[in-house]
Amino acid sequence: MAASLEEFIRSSSTPVFVDFWADWCGPCKMVAPSVKKLAGEFKGRLTVVKVNVDQQPAAASRFQVQGIPALMLFKGGEKVWSTAGAVPYPQLKQAVESALR
Repeated sequence: MAASLEEFIRSSSTPVFVDFWADWCGPCKMVAPSVKKLAGEFKGRLTVVKVNVDQQPAAASRFQVQGIPALMLFKGGEKVWSTAGAVPYPQLKQAVESALR
């Protein structure tokens, strides 16, 4: 999955927002509704991908995920923004809006 995720990010015609998460992660559950809201609000202009680090440890390793939730935004195959922890929706939206400019 790590290689195919990388390839997907590189070949995507829209910016890609990646949420690295796990079932047992409380902060991941807190940020999940905001990630879902982003996907709906920016539909067609942003691709949202959720990566379960327990099921895809190679992807987490490849993207150097140290803590979850790890949120990353890629534009043109390059990482333009990242953060870890439960981030409020306005901050996520601002990162996406600046990537779409």
